Amino acid sequence: MHVSIRDGESQEALLARFTALVRRSGIINEVKSHRFFISNSEKARIAERKAARRRNRKAAR
Repeated sequence: MHVSIRDGESQEALLARFTALVRRSGIINEVKSHRFFISNSEKARIAERKAARRRNRKAAR
Protein backbone atom coordinates (compact mmCIF):
# COMPACT_ATOMS: atom_id res chain seq x y z
CA MET A 1 0.00 0.00 0.00
CA HIS A 2 1.22 3.43 -0.84
CA VAL A 3 -0.35 6.71 0.21
CA SER A 4 1.33 9.96 -0.73
CA ILE A 5 0.79 13.15 1.21
CA ARG A 6 -1.39 15.82 -0.36
CA ASP A 7 -0.66 19.53 -0.30
CA GLY A 8 -1.53 20.97 3.09
CA GLU A 9 -2.49 17.57 4.55
CA SER A 10 -1.55 16.89 8.15
CA GLN A 11 0.13 13.71 9.33
CA GLU A 12 -3.02 12.74 11.23
CA ALA A 13 -5.16 13.07 8.10
CA LEU A 14 -2.63 11.04 6.13
CA LEU A 15 -2.69 8.29 8.75
CA ALA A 16 -6.50 8.30 8.80
CA ARG A 17 -6.61 8.01 5.02
CA PHE A 18 -4.11 5.14 5.08
CA THR A 19 -6.05 3.35 7.82
CA ALA A 20 -9.29 3.67 5.85
CA LEU A 21 -7.56 2.34 2.71
CA VAL A 22 -6.24 -0.70 4.58
CA ARG A 23 -9.65 -1.35 6.16
CA ARG A 24 -11.45 -1.15 2.80
CA SER A 25 -8.94 -3.46 1.13
CA GLY A 26 -9.70 -6.26 3.61
CA ILE A 27 -6.06 -6.97 4.50
CA ILE A 28 -6.71 -6.99 8.25
CA ASN A 29 -9.62 -9.44 7.96
CA GLU A 30 -7.55 -11.77 5.80
CA VAL A 31 -4.65 -11.73 8.25
CA LYS A 32 -7.00 -12.43 11.15
CA SER A 33 -8.59 -15.32 9.25
CA HIS A 34 -5.16 -16.93 8.78
CA ARG A 35 -4.22 -16.75 12.47
CA PHE A 36 -5.63 -20.21 13.24
CA PHE A 37 -6.16 -23.30 11.12
CA ILE A 38 -9.78 -23.83 10.08
CA SER A 39 -10.70 -27.10 8.42
CA ASN A 40 -12.71 -27.16 5.19
CA SER A 41 -15.75 -28.59 6.96
CA GLU A 42 -15.63 -25.78 9.52
CA LYS A 43 -15.32 -23.22 6.70
CA ALA A 44 -18.41 -24.75 5.09
CA ARG A 45 -20.35 -24.54 8.37
CA ILE A 46 -19.34 -20.91 8.83
CA ALA A 47 -20.35 -20.09 5.24
CA GLU A 48 -23.73 -21.80 5.72
CA ARG A 49 -24.42 -19.84 8.92
CA LYS A 50 -23.42 -16.61 7.17
CA ALA A 51 -25.72 -17.40 4.22
CA ALA A 52 -28.59 -18.20 6.60
CA ARG A 53 -28.16 -14.86 8.38
CA ARG A 54 -28.10 -13.10 5.00
CA ARG A 55 -31.29 -14.90 3.90
CA ASN A 56 -33.02 -14.02 7.18
CA ARG A 57 -32.06 -10.35 6.90
CA LYS A 58 -33.28 -10.26 3.29
CA ALA A 59 -36.56 -11.99 4.22
CA ALA A 60 -37.14 -9.48 7.06
CA ARG A 61 -37.20 -6.63 4.56
